[in-house]
Amino acid sequence: MIDIPDALIATQSKYNGEAGRAFLAALPGMSAEFLERWGLRRDGEALYGVCALVLPVVRVADGRPAALKLQAVDVETAGEPLALRVWGEASAGAVELLDHDPATGTMLLERLDGHRPLSGTADAREAVRVVAELLAGLTSVRAPAGGGLRGLGEVSARMLAAAPGAAGLLVDEGERRLLADCAAAVREVAGEPGDRLLHWDLHFGNVLAGRGGPAGRAVRWVAIDPKPLAGDPGFELLPALADRFDAGTVGWRFDLLTGALGLDRGRARAWTLGRVLQNACWGAEDGARRLAPEQAEIARRLLGRA
Repeated sequence: MIDIPDALIATQSKYNGEAGRAFLAALPGMSAEFLERWGLRRDGEALYGVCALVLPVVRVADGRPAALKLQAVDVETAGEPLALRVWGEASAGAVELLDHDPATGTMLLERLDGHRPLSGTADAREAVRVVAELLAGLTSVRAPAGGGLRGLGEVSARMLAAAPGAAGLLVDEGERRLLADCAAAVREVAGEPGDRLLHWDLHFGNVLAGRGGPAGRAVRWVAIDPKPLAGDPGFELLPALADRFDAGTVGWRFDLLTGALGLDRGRARAWTLGRVLQNACWGAEDGARRLAPEQAEIARRLLGRA
């Protein structure tokens, strides 16, 4: 038996409604099924995020520690196994996929240190450097053709269509102008959305330390929980600019990230403003009437207004 965390129940009910409740009801049976099917035994307390339950396990056949990830198949999760497989073949820095069940979305993953996220690193500059190195590896891989992944072209078209309505709901005139300028920047680059395999959510909490390794060696940091997208690597930068936000660090963070990824700064600026626009559109759907303060400040600084 497994105890389903209250926080997971709350988020599934809020975001997925009846489908989320059905997923929660199926979790005990699914966990039992895959423990047996893949020859696993439980090895610790369950971990969870917004949409998934993760059980630490050991593979009985060879004693390898692993993680059983149980999540519903939806637009956010459908491409994850494909992306992990492609990144694994390229040794690009993502968590290793050991097994996968397409029907349920269940995955068996490399076991990482769930109690050692990059968000616990005291030095923000070091954390940004780690994310930059991971993004350089992940985005060096071309998105597989015919894999059914979402593309930045369609994503940008939707956000541009929603932008006037989102701006109209903002109560601050300066923020309305700021959002209009974000949309204008996206229009300049939307015709070339790119073809790299993007993570789309690489904040500090989605990087975990690898387990074990020789004493004295540097930590092996690993990217987890992608929301795969085919597009321009400049669309990846906003989380590392906003995480543990400090307005005075936006400039050097942007320089570090674009330098590590070898990006054209103008295009990276435009796609980062696109992420601000996308988040504003999502916020408007949830009733927000102001921009997130840190993202508004990032946009101002990238536009040279601070």
